[in-house]
Amino acid sequence: MALSGMRGLSVFISDIRNCQNKELERLRVDKELGHIRTRFKNEKGLTPYEKKKYVWKMLYIYMLGYDVDFGHMEAVSLISAPKYPEKQVGYIVTSSLLNENHDFLRLAINTVRNDIIGRNETFQCLALTLVGNIGGRDFAESLAPDVQKLLLSSSCRPLVRKKAALCLLRLFRKNPDVVNVDGWSDRMAQLLDERDIGVLTSSMSLFVALVAKDYDSYWSCLPKCVKVLERLARNQDIPQEYTYYGIPSPWLQVKTMRALQYFPTVEDPNTRRSLFEVLQRVLMGTDVVKNVNKNNASHAVLFEALALVMHLDAEKEMMSQCVALLGKFIAVREPNIRYLGLENMTRMLMVTDVQEIIKRHQAQIITSLKDPDISIRRRALDLLYGMCDVSNAKDIVEELLQYLATADFAMREELSLKAAILAEKFAPDLSWYVDVILQLIDKAGEFVSDDIWFRVVQFVTNNEDLQPYAALKAREYLDKPAIHETMVKVSAYLLGEYSHLLARRPGCSPKEIFNIIHEKLPTVSTPTIPILLSTYAKILMHSQPPDPELQTQILAVFSKYESSIDVEIQQRAAEYIALSRKGAALVDILAEMPKFPERKSSLIKKAEDTEADTAEQSAIKLRAQQQMSNALAVTDQPTANGYSSEPQLGPVKVPSMTNETTGQVLTQSNGSATDLQASTPSPDLLGDLLSPLAIEAPPVASVQSEHNTVSGSEGTSIAVDALALATVEEQTNSVQPIGNVAERFHALCLKDSGVLYEDPYVQIGIKAEWRSHQGRLVLFLGNKNTAALVSVQALMLAPSHLKLELSEVPQTIPPRAQVQCPLEVVNLRPSRDLAVLEFSYKFGTDLVNVKLRIPAVLNKFLQPIPVSPEEFFPQWRSLSGPPLKLQEVVRGVRPMPLVEMASLLNSYHLMVCPGLDPNTNNLVASTTFFSESTRAMLCLVRIETDPADRTQLRMTVASGDPALTYELLEFIKEQLISIPSASHPPQPIPQQAPPSSSLIAQSDPGAMLAALL
Repeated sequence: MALSGMRGLSVFISDIRNCQNKELERLRVDKELGHIRTRFKNEKGLTPYEKKKYVWKMLYIYMLGYDVDFGHMEAVSLISAPKYPEKQVGYIVTSSLLNENHDFLRLAINTVRNDIIGRNETFQCLALTLVGNIGGRDFAESLAPDVQKLLLSSSCRPLVRKKAALCLLRLFRKNPDVVNVDGWSDRMAQLLDERDIGVLTSSMSLFVALVAKDYDSYWSCLPKCVKVLERLARNQDIPQEYTYYGIPSPWLQVKTMRALQYFPTVEDPNTRRSLFEVLQRVLMGTDVVKNVNKNNASHAVLFEALALVMHLDAEKEMMSQCVALLGKFIAVREPNIRYLGLENMTRMLMVTDVQEIIKRHQAQIITSLKDPDISIRRRALDLLYGMCDVSNAKDIVEELLQYLATADFAMREELSLKAAILAEKFAPDLSWYVDVILQLIDKAGEFVSDDIWFRVVQFVTNNEDLQPYAALKAREYLDKPAIHETMVKVSAYLLGEYSHLLARRPGCSPKEIFNIIHEKLPTVSTPTIPILLSTYAKILMHSQPPDPELQTQILAVFSKYESSIDVEIQQRAAEYIALSRKGAALVDILAEMPKFPERKSSLIKKAEDTEADTAEQSAIKLRAQQQMSNALAVTDQPTANGYSSEPQLGPVKVPSMTNETTGQVLTQSNGSATDLQASTPSPDLLGDLLSPLAIEAPPVASVQSEHNTVSGSEGTSIAVDALALATVEEQTNSVQPIGNVAERFHALCLKDSGVLYEDPYVQIGIKAEWRSHQGRLVLFLGNKNTAALVSVQALMLAPSHLKLELSEVPQTIPPRAQVQCPLEVVNLRPSRDLAVLEFSYKFGTDLVNVKLRIPAVLNKFLQPIPVSPEEFFPQWRSLSGPPLKLQEVVRGVRPMPLVEMASLLNSYHLMVCPGLDPNTNNLVASTTFFSESTRAMLCLVRIETDPADRTQLRMTVASGDPALTYELLEFIKEQLISIPSASHPPQPIPQQAPPSSSLIAQSDPGAMLAALL
């Protein structure tokens, strides 16, 4: 824009540029806006030059990012000026400041129309540009017919017709129901005969939009498109200004081939032959050269041609030529070209005839699995998955298994799923399938979903010939000193069902099988224990007549878990003890599992769902989740014994041994519910209850109720996030708590059992178990007095990222009694928001109401994981920059030695990894975060401390999920700045050994971590 002669505008721009800071700039802008507002109030004294100058200043201020909420009328009024300088300013500023719904635009419609139908081409171009930029409904209704006339006019210059085509395209896209294009087939055919390349390119853009909406009306234009391609391919009558690096108008070629893809086929044989000749010329004439710009243009044309070849289902010879060309592309050094080659080769797999040709490039595709770029690795994995069949399945699956050991954490779950599906679909024999799945479980571990081992169990159960082999392989894997819990599950199941088939083999006697499985029991989580108990029952059944020593060992295990707080474990243990007394009848009761009914593989269904869930859909889901309001209660939660998808280890054909009212398992040792209620607890209810020994004892009072989902009552539609921040100090009760409630909460954030709240009448304790993204807490509500607590209510207020299910709480707690209330927790996504328990009761004349934070905090869903340098550095490089990698300087940190800081991180399940950073003042930690949305997500943390100033540090956090990275960064900051008081220091979780004084070892300076940051 020409500013010559506008001294005031030039001076204003210079003043803005000379401002030393943002505040001075704002003051100068406010001063200028005040001056302009004053001058506009006295508009009669303004000359056209002054008005133009002030409107330019308004546009410049708007471009700087400031709000301009006045002067719009003055800008619009300049559109009707008779001279070009004022009219130009009016059009530019109006199209920049006003949107399509602004009322002032209606005032300018007649002026804009007069310029469009006038004879001045410059004014026509200004008006068309304004209409195209704004594209409002009012403009479309009033001006679309005039724009169409301009486009079809033979008397207008090409410059005007180009702008008319693009203006009409914008109006049609914004308002397809208003712009009338009925009967435009002949008119578009006329436009496609245009000799001017600029008008033809603009008209082709309009044509693409028209055929995308309704191709059936434009069949007559199809031969015209082919002629356009022929003209470009032969470089006939193409001006030099439309040739880009020797390629005739690549933009027009791409648009024309894209338009042809909206037609289902090309029926005319002559037209089809001409089109394939053009495509053949494109395929033959495209190669990789050193010039990047030429590569970009030629490859844009080539890949659009490939898409058209696949769309038209060309002859096999041309398909082979396409695959051969792509084979060259996936072997070049340029990563972008390799990516495009792999992606288009994957798309060509839809054409079944070329699958054998693509197999010739299998070695190069496997090489791409080791590419430094994760995008290329993903495309190579997709291509291998798509090209796999019976002939090459064995080679491809074995390559995937080898790659699994070094694959990125972000790819391991997808890699495991696809390897399992390929092994299932194309297994040459079932024993090979069992080998593959067991190797997969052994190598992938945490990244293997339960669906995979469920499926191998189904195969083994349904094929008798496979059962001895599968049991033997499971026995071999158990000999390893450290195996993943999923391997323990599948091995226990297989050996429980079929270990008797291995009785004659060395090391496979019932006692030896029991001993090797029982060694794994201390290492497994709660959901796995019921499977092991069932395995022990099966081993006991298969050893009839029983070995007295083995029977004693197994019954001792059952007796131990007979009083477990987990309902599933307790019930199995109690029932297996009763069944063990059946003697020989045990063989019939614990018979082998029957064959599973044939049904569609859940793995294949899961893969189909994963492929359908595109990145765009995932982003939409994430935004929808962020906009959801917090729910007070969540339904459809799995109960403690609700693992119905797991294969059960044999039917248990015994009468129900469960009290229908309380849901409590009743055995001879427990007595009746009445007896239990009459028992007298110790004075300190929760003090005894939460001790390691008492926690597995039978409940003191059977006041448990069956699980019911807590639903939000009327009047509770309050903001949960506000409650999550409430502290005890803000709550007013006549009854004051015993001890510091905040310190009790912080202590429970670090350990899994303890007292959450206590006052003179009641004591609330927690016992928790956590597994990946799920948790099971038991709230112990203890009445400390000789009178009953009445009007007891407990309402769980859940933030949106947690699913919570609290069992029903009885309205009365008997004197000196204690109630257990299980609470199920599922973590949906990363967040630091807290769940709140609103607990109230009445004792005498005192009505107590407290809001207690529940320690279902972020670190409960973290699992420390050691990371070697070979795993850490590639992952750290791949997570480059925000939002996946965030860095912040944290000030106000409580000074502490590095050893203490490392211990603090370990206590929050962040494993400090010595030796990764050669700087002895830095710490590097790693952990895995679990949620339903992220599954298992690796998180990496680096903390750089300043020896001269321990009150500040620089922290970098990286993960594969932007929300997780932010939340974890803020969580660690909170722990480093707001540490609980020294009078009640948090004790580190005992699972992690305290680091030694030489926490960070010296390493090779050549491996400086800072170089990667």
